[in-house]
Amino acid sequence: MGKKLRVTGCKKAGWVWFVAARYIFKGRRNSPSPALAVLGIATGVLALIVILAVMNGFQLSFIESILEVSSYHLRVENFPAGKAGELQEILIAMPGVNAAVPFREFQGLARGKRSGQQAALIRGLPPDALELDTAMGARLEFTEGTFDITGRRSAVVGSELARRLGVRAGDEITLFSISGILSGAEDEGAGVETFTVTGVFRTGFYEYDTGWAFINIESAAVFSGYPESSETAESSESGLALGVKLKNRFQDRYALELAEKSIAGRPGLQGTKFSSWRDYNRSFFGALRTEKLFMFILVGLIFIVVGLNIFQAQRRSVLEHREEIGLLRAVGGGEQAVRFVFVCDGAIIGFSGAAAGLVLGLLIASHIPFFFSLIEGIVNFFIGIVNFFAGFLGAGEAGEFAVFSPAVFYIKEIPSRIIVHEVALIFMFGFLSALAAAWFASGKVSRIRPAEVLRYE
Repeated sequence: MGKKLRVTGCKKAGWVWFVAARYIFKGRRNSPSPALAVLGIATGVLALIVILAVMNGFQLSFIESILEVSSYHLRVENFPAGKAGELQEILIAMPGVNAAVPFREFQGLARGKRSGQQAALIRGLPPDALELDTAMGARLEFTEGTFDITGRRSAVVGSELARRLGVRAGDEITLFSISGILSGAEDEGAGVETFTVTGVFRTGFYEYDTGWAFINIESAAVFSGYPESSETAESSESGLALGVKLKNRFQDRYALELAEKSIAGRPGLQGTKFSSWRDYNRSFFGALRTEKLFMFILVGLIFIVVGLNIFQAQRRSVLEHREEIGLLRAVGGGEQAVRFVFVCDGAIIGFSGAAAGLVLGLLIASHIPFFFSLIEGIVNFFIGIVNFFAGFLGAGEAGEFAVFSPAVFYIKEIPSRIIVHEVALIFMFGFLSALAAAWFASGKVSRIRPAEVLRYE
């Protein structure tokens, strides 16, 4: 029997789990350590899930605005305008490509009819751009009008740009193109033109909402100083570019190689330049990644504190149960089997805490606006009580509390994005921290000699 117990591991010996559960649920001489350990792990898992969900919501909204509205996944430049159609067909035929949209963009100045002026990036797009690029359409929320740039003098502007210029849908704005003015084009419309605002959009990214405008791509050619002609059709300096959207933006390197191979040897396309989204805003993406990493590390320190607590609790538990350990060893329980009692003890604590934190974390992270509104309501309730008594004393009243006030932060509501593999990683951190602490703490079992412990029993 003794030999059987010595070779039986934690997975096969039911008595190991029974004894471990007894130590957990019966308590350790009125010690609250197991409950505190479970609470600590649950708090750590909950905090990490909620914090990372909110951080992901903010970061991904910025990243998606950049990739879906601004930089595209791939950019194709330095090709003759006359080859645009051929190049577009080649790119769309490539596997993994969702869209290839021609565009022109240039820096300019926007001025309202009544007041205000603002530097702006003006991008010319085909009228059916949102049909070609549905991902971009999903990022543009129209507060007024629609994406209508079919007319030569139609423009769609960002919400903050419209506010600064003091215009709404249906009003007129004057756009100045620096390149158009300096080009010396004979067309009197080059460089300065009046447009009618047909739509006002919001992306949630302040830089785009305050400094972007869309016009018709044909109007942009003349307006920016690149009128369509036989010379510009054959010149790579036509100002025309193609924006490519991929089904998976992380396959951009493979798409770049495939695109370069597809146009190799084609006349007129030898000097075509390709660039990936990784080449744009590299420092910005790096800063977001570093910020997320350090936040993960800082909040993850909770697990280290909880792990030390479990380690000390398990060491104390081993000392408190020396007699029982000696008895188990005397009746045939192997050293590893008895040690697994305490390891399973830690596994129960780790799994219970991590599971509780996981459930609560996912519940809160998936209903962030409600929980923040609830917190604000509770705080404002007490502020109201304070203001009520302050009124009798003639003191000034405190304003309402808001976690993310729209007057300070450029957001309508707090975004949240749950990433499955991150949640799984957080759960494993919580579980393994307790398991590792229990394993190292149970090492004292090997130094307990049954004969010495039971000598006076």
